[in-house]
Amino acid sequence: MEPATPGKTKLGWIGTGVMGSPMVGHLLAAGFEVAVFTRTPAKAQPLVENGAKWCDSPASLAQGADVVFTMVGYPSDVRGLALGPDGILANLPAGGVLVDMTTSEPSLAIELATVAEQRGCFAIDAPVSGGELGAKNKALSIMVGGDQQAIAALEPCFATFGKTIIRQGGPGAGQHAKLANQILIASNMVGVCEALVYGYRAGLNLETLLQSVVPGAAGSWSLSNLAPRMIRNDFAAGFFVEHFVKDL
Repeated sequence: MEPATPGKTKLGWIGTGVMGSPMVGHLLAAGFEVAVFTRTPAKAQPLVENGAKWCDSPASLAQGADVVFTMVGYPSDVRGLALGPDGILANLPAGGVLVDMTTSEPSLAIELATVAEQRGCFAIDAPVSGGELGAKNKALSIMVGGDQQAIAALEPCFATFGKTIIRQGGPGAGQHAKLANQILIASNMVGVCEALVYGYRAGLNLETLLQSVVPGAAGSWSLSNLAPRMIRNDFAAGFFVEHFVKDL
């Protein structure tokens, strides 16, 4: 496969929520042609105003794309979009690639790769870590599973919004890596919250507390990046709790 190239490779993107919107924005800024579809058209309007093309259905989007990205909520959403006569894989041209960036089931990733292969296409699982801030700052960690050559061809796309891009293995391996990530981050975030509550109730200055614990063995991304926001009472959402529960 040839590397994805701005001005040449036609991209499709389904799911323009908290994560998807800034990721599409980075692709547009890099010069890629991107068609978009989402269940709530108003969410995609800023991207359309910035140069994205609106499509009325997943099928029409897939028919005009070389690569289709999905970034949605649940495995059931992915299945509904990707499979069936009106789905992405049934309408994607031969040689095309489906890239599912949803945190989903490894077994579904394997199923999609199998169906894609039968149609002369590829399906890649590429969930991400880094949340809304990572998406906005082009700093996502992308955990990828699937065909090595297809993944290599997609690296110019991944590089527009990702800082760490690592192939974990065959189909489903990216999803397994992301689930391990969620186990790690869930326990860490709960620990950060409990530590701050304890420090507050003990009468400590929380900013001074962070100066001591962040550089030590307890240091973590969540402690460095989220704890200061909590202290400022900045609880703007960057991820849906129900999605975290789904992952676990």
